[in-house]
Amino acid sequence: MSQQNNIRIFDSPEQLTAAAAEFIIAAAAEAIDTKGRFVISLSGGHTPERLYALLASPPYHERINWEKTFVFWGDERCVPADDKDNNAHMARRLLLDHINIPSSNIYAVPTELPPAVAADKYEQAIGAFFKSDTPAFDLILLGLGENGHTASLFPGTDVVFEKTRLVKEVYVAEQHMYRITMTAKLINKAENILFLLEGEGKSQILETVLTAEYQPDVYPAQLIKPVNGHLYWFADKKAGMLLDGAAR
Repeated sequence: MSQQNNIRIFDSPEQLTAAAAEFIIAAAAEAIDTKGRFVISLSGGHTPERLYALLASPPYHERINWEKTFVFWGDERCVPADDKDNNAHMARRLLLDHINIPSSNIYAVPTELPPAVAADKYEQAIGAFFKSDTPAFDLILLGLGENGHTASLFPGTDVVFEKTRLVKEVYVAEQHMYRITMTAKLINKAENILFLLEGEGKSQILETVLTAEYQPDVYPAQLIKPVNGHLYWFADKKAGMLLDGAAR
């Protein structure tokens, strides 16, 4: 499927959230049916908060076999595990603490370690889980920053050009912070990649990433091109306002 054909625009953030939940439920059912497990990488940021809360609520939480679901994160801030800015903490607060998922199925980034060590440990954990040189997630959720970043692949950082590592630490100067991120090499092996975008503030960068000349050092989200999987863009009406002819 072409990237253009995988754009869906929804009339409201609520419709976007419901559609994303249904997408995850369907992906989980297919993966569990064919492979016996569902492996998902969650994203941080504001947009997925409503999604995680919805998945934790009835009847949605009953429609996924959480005992056969395994959870990772595409990136993480190097802050304590109980910090409000920790992506895993947000997902636990809104979703994971409210569903019947074994704690052994949750693979958070070990942010208590120094950034380089944490990145190494997380890459090792992913490799050990999949028992593969380049693991393939069933579904990776991503967001898109107004500067064109996704996960923690930020413009002007060396991690954008990383070709060998699956997980890497990156210092984000404008945030005065280290972050841990999956690299494009790992993300692009996923069977399904789903971008979620909400709000008028994302409209210009979405249009730019999809239509501008390929400049991944300027717009790192352009790096995301699945090797064998499918790429989807789900946006609400405000985020998709500059896209012509996008499917609804």
